[in-house]
Amino acid sequence: AARLPGERRFPYFSTWLTKHRYGPWWRKLKGRYSRIDILVNNAASGVQKPAIDLEPRHWDWTMNINAKAAWICAIEASRLMPEGGSIVNITSQGSQRVLPYYFAVGTSKAALEAITRYLAVELAPKGISVNAVSGGYVETDALDSFPNRDEMLAAGKQTPAGRQLKPRDIARVVAFLCGEEAKMIRGQVIVVDGGASLEVG
Repeated sequence: AARLPGERRFPYFSTWLTKHRYGPWWRKLKGRYSRIDILVNNAASGVQKPAIDLEPRHWDWTMNINAKAAWICAIEASRLMPEGGSIVNITSQGSQRVLPYYFAVGTSKAALEAITRYLAVELAPKGISVNAVSGGYVETDALDSFPNRDEMLAAGKQTPAGRQLKPRDIARVVAFLCGEEAKMIRGQVIVVDGGASLEVG
């Protein structure tokens, strides 16, 4: 994965579903670091079923991790961010396109993109930039829960760029958005998919 010069990373998978349970972790982080320069909201989960087969608990689980947690993490991190800090949310094209078995995740990612736009404006007075990166199909363990995994991977190989997307392709764009050259990019969703989402006709 791409690394920034002199970076120290504090990885964390956000499975806490209510705000009061974030408290101990944030206190631990504040005790360890005096500031946060970059937050990447990359945690994601969901139940891969059509809307008609979902239960309310599936919806709540997916929304809490993919949207609610990103909002809470962004607000808490912003309290420790100096001017020039960056927040990048990882979304997916299921927020804009209808994909099989993706109802819960797709709608949660649409919410995440709305959160990105609102926070880009609300945190701008603090000098914090907020953007999102929307990646195409990447071969990771996350795809193992999809009933149509093989079809997804096959589609991911059919890109105008001539190859499948790799994690480093997304990581490099995230790193760019956290750099000085991207400070005038605010509230945007950057698609990184090798051109797979382009309609060629």
